[in-house]
Amino acid sequence: MAVIAWIGLGNMGGSMAGHLVAAGHEVRGFDLNPEAVAAAETAGVKPAAGIAEAVAGADAVFTMLPKGEHARAVYLGPDGVLAHAVTSTLLIDSSTIDIASAQALHDAAAEAGFRFVDAPVSGGMSGAKAGTLTFMVGGEAGAVADASVYITPMSANIFPTGGATSGQAAKICNNLMLFISLAAAAEGAVLADRLGLDKQTFWDIAAVSSGDSWAMRTWYPMPGVVPTAASNNDFAPTFTTELANKDIGLAISAARDTGTPLEIGEHVQQLFQRLIDSGQSGMDCSMIVKLVDGSLDAAR
Repeated sequence: MAVIAWIGLGNMGGSMAGHLVAAGHEVRGFDLNPEAVAAAETAGVKPAAGIAEAVAGADAVFTMLPKGEHARAVYLGPDGVLAHAVTSTLLIDSSTIDIASAQALHDAAAEAGFRFVDAPVSGGMSGAKAGTLTFMVGGEAGAVADASVYITPMSANIFPTGGATSGQAAKICNNLMLFISLAAAAEGAVLADRLGLDKQTFWDIAAVSSGDSWAMRTWYPMPGVVPTAASNNDFAPTFTTELANKDIGLAISAARDTGTPLEIGEHVQQLFQRLIDSGQSGMDCSMIVKLVDGSLDAAR
């Protein structure tokens, strides 16, 4: 079994690291949040005092960080991964970040003699806890194959996507489609309710018809229909509005760089921004339904 460093033990990273422990690996974890480290420790992750201690002699390093700026700092900073790991260590970034940052990490790692893959995930907090995430892995083919061995205990699906940054590209496009689908589900659910349809009956119809989507089946924003939906728990976060806004913003940025119009995506991003401006950044992104039914605006 391997020695693995894990940097970023938040809502998803802590659960993911726990699956590696359960698979028999020694996992050393580091996070700036002591509570996140303590939670991961209960799953068998060994706390590290810093990046240097976490990566010392590690076979692989996983990072799960909020934004590109954090990933750059963790890898490229004077006390970062590249400064302390040995070049035989395989570097795996499972953050969802911008293409430019991902390319910068690939380039810096290669220049320093490391193998690096971008390996973002889909499946959210529930997938992280269940070990059923989908990984999209971009980089040199041999590095991708070796990374897949470490990824397996955390995943239901592993997709090699191509060269450097292709994993991030796949994740960005996938999440763009997810959040547009979520907004569509919210509008359809509210309209069906106001037309007098039984909410369970309507969901049953849509789930086997052309209105179906992952967002509708998993995050349905009307309570009492889909057990996994945050709407049943006062929109306690399974995927926060802040993260959704960040992710769809990455797609919009990539679209501008490639001259691709995203009129629907830009509108959905504006809806998320309205939620954030109303103080709901930490609530579940499916709270977008409150903008459709008007209850959020009415409460302000």
